[in-house]
Amino acid sequence: MSKDSILQVNDLHTYFISDHGNIPAVEGISFQVREGEILGIVGESGCGKSVTSLSIMGLVPSPPGKIVGGEILLEQNQKQVDLAQLSERKMRKIRGNEIAMIFQEPMTSLNPVYTIGNQIIEMIKIHRKISKKEASNRALAMLKQVGIPRAEQIMDEYPHQLSGGMRQRVMIAMAMSCQPKLLIADEPTTALDVTIQAQILELMKDLNREHGTAIMLITHDLGVVTEVCDRVIVMYGGRIVEEGSVRTIIKDPQHPYTKGLIKSIPKLAEKQQRLYSIPGNVPKPGSLSQGCRFAPRCEAVMDICRIQEPSLIELTPSHMCRCLLHQDIGGIQVG
Repeated sequence: MSKDSILQVNDLHTYFISDHGNIPAVEGISFQVREGEILGIVGESGCGKSVTSLSIMGLVPSPPGKIVGGEILLEQNQKQVDLAQLSERKMRKIRGNEIAMIFQEPMTSLNPVYTIGNQIIEMIKIHRKISKKEASNRALAMLKQVGIPRAEQIMDEYPHQLSGGMRQRVMIAMAMSCQPKLLIADEPTTALDVTIQAQILELMKDLNREHGTAIMLITHDLGVVTEVCDRVIVMYGGRIVEEGSVRTIIKDPQHPYTKGLIKSIPKLAEKQQRLYSIPGNVPKPGSLSQGCRFAPRCEAVMDICRIQEPSLIELTPSHMCRCLLHQDIGGIQVG
């Protein structure tokens, strides 16, 4: 783990056990999250990005899910703690305190029978040895900080009384109330309209600047990534296929899948009869036993791509790519 890393994932494998055998959702991914950065993880539904975040939080439903290999190392008091090996009791102390998570639909995370204030106060008291009054004051301050009007009244209201954007702000306030090192946001703006989406993304950038909290933003939208992220990881078929700075990935993508995602972004300056879409669908986990996972949909596919799986190689010190176009095949440089 480098000096500025707060989280290091090494060769993570997460499988779902079924009657038909072990189904790999995440296969051998490695990455780090650095202090104060906003890291984007992007890919289509089914690529493994949400399972990655749930693995970090220890929330993969078991059964049928299980982390079968790898490390999830958290920097804690100048020591490294492997979250994959911790008991549920110890993970509860870390969730919300050192790593917090906000989900796509806040109504699934907020308890409908408790007021907003009670839920935030309870979360704070679990992790901080302070009085209920102090916890209430902190909860109120966080609601104000995330831009909620009438914060005092909102404390006494229930989740169903708020709009989707307000509920998401409440979730961010709750997640940030114990000032975690890392905030994981799993598709936090998908269910919101464009105006509210922009406000939520701006709020997350503000919290990142003010508190120095690292953010891991999971999304299928490269447009969102270009707005808020410093670095981006592109996932496909349970593997990382490209990684680099946002500027590098957007200006100089090297993997055919990344190029397809960028071509899919609508451009206001161009008149298009039809938006570009990558042909085909994401393969079912475990359905491809050999070759490149993207080969069935790739416009640059070669015969060897269906046989040999590419390695994730370093193109430059800050740019990684998993594609045979950039590797030696039998001593011949392809790309």
